[in-house]
Amino acid sequence: DSRGVCTTAGLAHVPDGSRVAVAGAVTHRQRPATAEGVTFLSLEDETGMTNVVCSVGLWARYRPIVSSAPALIVRGTVENRSGAVSVVADKIERLHLGMAIGRSRDFR
Repeated sequence: DSRGVCTTAGLAHVPDGSRVAVAGAVTHRQRPATAEGVTFLSLEDETGMTNVVCSVGLWARYRPIVSSAPALIVRGTVENRSGAVSVVADKIERLHLGMAIGRSRDFR
């Protein structure tokens, strides 16, 4: 759109390796034991859910924001392979929605 943010629905049409920004409410934060410290986020916008991959270094750099903000703007690179689309994050900022939303279902 005009603000440069891609919707979840729009990601399906973005070529692999393209730079994008996505935004939405954080619904899940997961760090599986088998992922070697990589954290996965799920962002929800009006068109669906976006999977976001956060490296160990990115998580450390943006930890105060990414671990607590109810909504985020994520900039990164699209991985669009074999029908599964995700965004590998390289910059994260808090998205102020101007309304209360529920807490995400996070790892503990």
